[in-house]
Amino acid sequence: MVIDTWGPEETRAFGKKMGQEARPGQVICLNGDLGVGKTIFTQGFAEGLGIDEPVNSPTFTIVQQYDTGRLPLYHFDVYRIGDISEMDEIGYEDCFYGDGVSLIEWSQLIEEILPEHVTEITIEKDLEKGFDYRKIRVEEK
Repeated sequence: MVIDTWGPEETRAFGKKMGQEARPGQVICLNGDLGVGKTIFTQGFAEGLGIDEPVNSPTFTIVQQYDTGRLPLYHFDVYRIGDISEMDEIGYEDCFYGDGVSLIEWSQLIEEILPEHVTEITIEKDLEKGFDYRKIRVEEK
């Protein structure tokens, strides 16, 4: 599935829709360049889960956990991970294989430990279509 959004509000709204449809144990790989809107999408996703606290990128903590929605949300940002063993230290398996939803930014950096089936979301810019345009591709793998 490919979705075109024309501003941050639409990207957030699509994230919210995805959050409303999220299932326990789902692992979502969220990929895209810096500044493409991954955090905006995630904020909408959290809203769709009913999470009412502020959601920001966990850049310096690797994972941020939110428990106030209908499902726990484990928001990973593995951009700065130095070694895959850091994922063991934070107990990633409990998140990936638990009752919550794991949303992983920069998931390509930890491909070897991802579950067999994931939802991959890629957000891309196309400046020829405008500064706020985003193409969002969703694939079940």
